[in-house]
Amino acid sequence: MKQYTYYLYPIIMLYALTTSALFAADDAKISQGKALYQQNCIFCHQADAIGKPGFAPSLSNPEFLSIVSDKFILGTVRDGRPETGMPPFAHLGREKVMAILAYLRSFATLPDRSAAVNALPKAKGDPAIGKQRFASICSTCHGPKGDGYIAGGTGTAIGKIGTLNKASDGFLRTTIKEGRTGTRMLGFSGAKGLANLSDQEIDDIIVYLRSLVTTKEKV
Repeated sequence: MKQYTYYLYPIIMLYALTTSALFAADDAKISQGKALYQQNCIFCHQADAIGKPGFAPSLSNPEFLSIVSDKFILGTVRDGRPETGMPPFAHLGREKVMAILAYLRSFATLPDRSAAVNALPKAKGDPAIGKQRFASICSTCHGPKGDGYIAGGTGTAIGKIGTLNKASDGFLRTTIKEGRTGTRMLGFSGAKGLANLSDQEIDDIIVYLRSLVTTKEKV
């Protein structure tokens, strides 16, 4: 037994040192991201990334961080969101954008479901019915055509290409169904939902939103 312990000891020590180094690297990346966030993002998204209704969304919301992919966040920071107040930050370079991502991820308190959410099937439905549902339920916050804050609402621009070319149907569907605690985006599914929308009604809304971008591209 002592002989096995003798051989295992260096391996255990190497593992401990490697793990310690990884944690230190993560902490350094988060600290770098926090500094970059304070230099570039805090003016709109506020301290601790809590956002401001009608101005900028929360980036530290637990439900958001649970279902959003790294690709979604990285792409949004890099490209911005055209026709909104979110400018592109491609000039920061990938390493710095990755650091901002690490900082935002440090707020996560729920399991990462992004892969499962993005693997959900694409929405299939009737855009005409979705338009009616959107007008009666979603437009109050997100604007008549999903224009978001520029339409005077408290919700984000979910009808703009900057959102729709990054968000999967699974991401949109899950957000509509479950909502986001601590924000004005409440869930719309189930007995406690604001409207208790069925899965098909939610898909109709998603298909309608997709049609807004498709129509603009054809013009």
